[in-house]
Amino acid sequence: MKRIDLIAGARPNFMKIAPIIDALNAAETRGGSLSFRLIHTGQHYDRAMSGSFFEELGIPDPDINLEVGSGTQAEQTAAIMVNYEKVLLKQKSDLCLVVGDVTSTMACSIVARKLGVPVAHVEGGIRVVTDSITNWFFTTSETANDNLRRSGVTDNRIFFVGNTMIDTLLKQLPRLRPPACWESLKLKPNNYFVVTLHRPANVDGEHQLLQLLHAIAEGTRGLPVVFPVHPRTAKNLRDLDSKTPHLNYVDPLGYLEFNYLVKHARGVITDSGGITEETTVLGVPCLTLRDNTERPETITIGTNELIGTDPSKLPPALARLMAGQWKKGAIPPKWDGKAAERIVEH
Repeated sequence: MKRIDLIAGARPNFMKIAPIIDALNAAETRGGSLSFRLIHTGQHYDRAMSGSFFEELGIPDPDINLEVGSGTQAEQTAAIMVNYEKVLLKQKSDLCLVVGDVTSTMACSIVARKLGVPVAHVEGGIRVVTDSITNWFFTTSETANDNLRRSGVTDNRIFFVGNTMIDTLLKQLPRLRPPACWESLKLKPNNYFVVTLHRPANVDGEHQLLQLLHAIAEGTRGLPVVFPVHPRTAKNLRDLDSKTPHLNYVDPLGYLEFNYLVKHARGVITDSGGITEETTVLGVPCLTLRDNTERPETITIGTNELIGTDPSKLPPALARLMAGQWKKGAIPPKWDGKAAERIVEH
C-alpha cells in the first residue's frame, strides 16, 4: 500500500484538494493500492478562513495538523518545514502531493525532496520555485505544459489532467446558497458587482486602495457592489476610515455563499487568480486588477481580462461591460469536473 501525503495550507488549497480526496476514496473502495494522510499546515488558521471550508466541501478532519498559525512569510515557511520534517522522520510517505502556490506548497516540497520523498505538483507549470524541485506535474492547461517543456521537463513527467478547482465548483453548483447580504442589500441577478482585493500592490498603499475604490464606484454607476473583505484589506480600510459610495463591505464568505454571488453577478472585479477560473466556467465577466496572470487561458479562452493596477483603466473597461460589449468566453479543455479522477489514475 503506497501512502500519499496531501498538503493543504490555505483557502485556495482546500478547493483543489477536496476532489482529490474524493477520487482517492473512490479508488480505495474499488480495491486500489493507494492510501493517504491529509496534512493541514495551519497556514490559514482562523475558522472563517479555514474551518468552514472543510465542512462545506466535505473534507475530512486532517490526519495531522502542523498548527503553524500566524507569522511573517519567513516564520511560516520555517515552521512548516520544521514540523513537516518531524512528520516524515517519524513515518516517511511514498509521495508528497502539493497543490497551487501558497507558502505550504513550497515549504513541504523542499522538506520532502531533502528526505528523498518525490513530489507531485497539482497546477504544475505555472509556479517556478516549486516546479524546480517537482518530480511529476499535473497541469491545468497547454500553456503550463509548454512552460515545463521549455524549462527542460520531459513529457513522461507531465500529465495534462485539467483543473481540480473546477471539479469542486461543478460538484458544488447545486448546493450554492445566497448569503445574508442577498436579502439585506436587496440584490438581484445580473444587477450587482462582486469585488475581492488582497494583493499588497493593491491594498497596502493608502493612495492606491482609495483610487481603486473610487474607480470601482465610478465604473459601476450606482449598482450595488459587494466586497467580502479579506482580513489584510479590512485593516487597511479601518485605517482609512472612509466610506465609498455603493460599496458594501461584508465579512469573508464561505465557499457556497461566495460562489452564489459570483454566479449571479453582472461582473467580478478581483486580483485573485482562482476566481478568474471560476468566472470563466460560470460565464461571468471578470476584470483582473493585476499586470500579469499565471492563468492566461482565462483570458485567451475565458471571460477574464487583465486590466492592470492603474485605477484609471478600470472605468473604461466597466463601460464596455455595461454596454454589453464583453466577450462571451468558453471553457478551457479538460475543465470538465474529472481532473482529480485523472490524477488518481496516473
